[in-house]
Amino acid sequence: MTRRNLLVVLGAGVALLLVIQLVPYGHQHTNPPVTAEPVWPDPAVRDLAVRACFDCHSNESVWPWYSNIAPVSWLVQSDVDRARTILNFSTWDVPQVGASEAAEIVLAGEMPPAKYRLLHRSANLTAAETSQLAQGLSAMR
Repeated sequence: MTRRNLLVVLGAGVALLLVIQLVPYGHQHTNPPVTAEPVWPDPAVRDLAVRACFDCHSNESVWPWYSNIAPVSWLVQSDVDRARTILNFSTWDVPQVGASEAAEIVLAGEMPPAKYRLLHRSANLTAAETSQLAQGLSAMR
């Protein structure tokens, strides 16, 4: 590939990244209201859930800087939307589809996902914290 062709391809890629920023899909830095939280077995369990779960499984998401840049913003929004439909600690007044399986999923190491833990160091729970969170989630069913 010649240098001229490389510059054209690079320029087109940059132009495409700029254009997709105009696609109106995303959180717009808002969260739905919290209608009801579960009765937590103790404050420590809630703190663990905040660290490891709340960004996706609550209406109290903290949106990181990269969640404003398409196409990453689309992936983040999609993940949060899907997670909230399965288990949402902010809408405990409606049935939670994933509540009965939450403890097992946490113990199996499936939650929080590796890609989330990679970018959010505080979500890397110790074995003792994982066990404590899972026991607390089991008590909340």
